[in-house]
Amino acid sequence: MAQKLRWGIMGCAQIATNSVMPAIQESESGIIAAVASRGLEKSSAVAAEFGIEKAYGSYEELLADQDIDAVYIPLPNHLHREWVIRAAEAGKHVLCEKPIALNSAEAAEMVDACRKAGVHLAEAYMYRHHPRIAELQDIIARGEIGELRSIRGTFTYNDAGDTTNIRFKSAWGGGSLYDVGCYPLSAARMLFAAEPEAVTVQAIFSPEHDNVDMMASGLVEFPGGVSLIFDCGMWAYNRQLLEVLGTEGRIEIPMPFNARFEDAEFILHTGGEAKVIEATGANPYVWQADNFAAAVSGAKPRVAADDPVLNMRLIETCLDSARRRERILL
Repeated sequence: MAQKLRWGIMGCAQIATNSVMPAIQESESGIIAAVASRGLEKSSAVAAEFGIEKAYGSYEELLADQDIDAVYIPLPNHLHREWVIRAAEAGKHVLCEKPIALNSAEAAEMVDACRKAGVHLAEAYMYRHHPRIAELQDIIARGEIGELRSIRGTFTYNDAGDTTNIRFKSAWGGGSLYDVGCYPLSAARMLFAAEPEAVTVQAIFSPEHDNVDMMASGLVEFPGGVSLIFDCGMWAYNRQLLEVLGTEGRIEIPMPFNARFEDAEFILHTGGEAKVIEATGANPYVWQADNFAAAVSGAKPRVAADDPVLNMRLIETCLDSARRRERILL
């Protein structure tokens, strides 16, 4: 077996300790060689919990470690640009949490830095790696629901009571579009296999939450008159749904963005009948780790290199539309 990819974890956020780190340890392709935090006490505790050999009290020390091949960055959104670029300059491959940046200009700078350094950069949209996504795309490609007409996507939860949450810090890239709206937006681009032409978005900007968008809903227009209708929020009842509508049927995905094993099924509606499709179950974080390692080894990445730039362009345009309360062409 080829040598496993040696990961360094840059930060001890919950998404790292609860999901990504266990997945890397479960993967066939990777091991966690070190973990870093802004203080040695925290990183040492996490290293002990996961049985990791090295703990660092700064991110600089992690990047200086020659035994690290790749880093995972789960830092707050406003820190992504700096540390992705510094990791690239240190010769590390980078998996960075979504959204990758605060805007498309930052994302373009990060992609360019990684390209120049010859390292692989991926944005951590784990749901894209779940095997049922490929199964869903196959159904669409076979024409089982006819020609695509519309996609409807929702992702909401209610955490408004915790006003200290970093998701409610405007300068740090807070807000529902950055946090959960990015999922239906990225999914529509993926399933339509096209880039949007215009957006119209309305949002609730809350003074209690540093004026971030706590709820947003909108229309994203794609070529050929097809569209995404979406809503997202951090101040609404918990729900997820993705519906893909065609001329001859529709596909309903009840848990589109964080399904694993028992909730991977979706429903195909055609010919007046509803059929439950028992999609392949998996931990998408494990598949994400293995697909990342494969790309580092030379396999074609599942997502194009410039995808983070295009996705950030859409997110920032949605925010701009909400603030200006008008339709904006991309």
